[in-house]
Amino acid sequence: MTRPITLFTGQWADLPFEEVARLAAGWGYDGLEIACWGDHLDPWRWDDDAYVDSRREVLDRHGLKVWAISNHLKGQAVCDDPIDQRHRDMLSDRVWGDGDPEGVRQRAAEEIQHTARLAAKLGVDTVVGFTGSSIWKYVAMFPPVSQEAVDAGYQDFADRWNPILDVFDEVGVRFAHEVHPSEIAYDWWTTVRTLEAIGHREAFGLNWDPSHFVWQQLDPVDFLLEFRDRIYHVDCKDVKLRLGNGRNGRLSSHLAWADPRRGWDFVSTGRGDVPWEASFRALNHIGYDGPISVEWEDAGMDRLLGAPEALEFVRRNAFDAPAAAFDAAFSTR
Repeated sequence: MTRPITLFTGQWADLPFEEVARLAAGWGYDGLEIACWGDHLDPWRWDDDAYVDSRREVLDRHGLKVWAISNHLKGQAVCDDPIDQRHRDMLSDRVWGDGDPEGVRQRAAEEIQHTARLAAKLGVDTVVGFTGSSIWKYVAMFPPVSQEAVDAGYQDFADRWNPILDVFDEVGVRFAHEVHPSEIAYDWWTTVRTLEAIGHREAFGLNWDPSHFVWQQLDPVDFLLEFRDRIYHVDCKDVKLRLGNGRNGRLSSHLAWADPRRGWDFVSTGRGDVPWEASFRALNHIGYDGPISVEWEDAGMDRLLGAPEALEFVRRNAFDAPAAAFDAAFSTR
């Protein structure tokens, strides 16, 4: 099953959409996973046919396709508590408004609904993003937090996201939540709890990005096998661990990206500790036939060098093989 390889434009939103399309096409990408920030996509213009056609025209002119669009930044604000300067720095003026936290959350939710409508207009069936979380602040569990407070966080998520998912159902689009620290689902068990909170509705699935599992010491391959029916999209991003010296921890230590004192950093795909061969075998085993999207986030390498290098790595390793071989390989898992 030959899968298209796309470039996620989120880390390229400082460049005009036209320029990112030109670069990606020149490197040989099949398409783009388009971010809804910068000038790349504006969900509030979902009902402007001329605008939507202009985005298609750029893609067509460069021989690119789109299978998914992404709106991580606004999704983050739907459930987050507190809403603070971090959000002001990444949200549009339209969503931030006067900065009243509940108003920010409501406007962020409205934009995610528009993102589903825009995806449908583009002929795309998947929106990738974050959900935010009102209980991530309790992750250290000290001072002690009650079970009631945790339960309330999952109820808050369900209350805010079910109306959003109603719009996704209306337009025939799915949401692929990126399981990621700071979200309502950030590891194996919180993913189980999140799916339970919304009654396992089909509009809500998962974006699999193995880097976030590896630095938490979770198995990204087993995650694929367990949640096989919910893997709606795949992002390829690698991570390098620098543990074992007694100083570098699994958290960030509030140090900047690429600082060697950190316990981990995102690196170019193929240069880190993600078990890529086993992962691609697992994707074949579960029958995933959607796009493989390269997410570029390596502060230690120039992106104009790293993005084409990552594409070549994925093309070389995202192999097809007879299904029987994978059935045998995973028969004991």
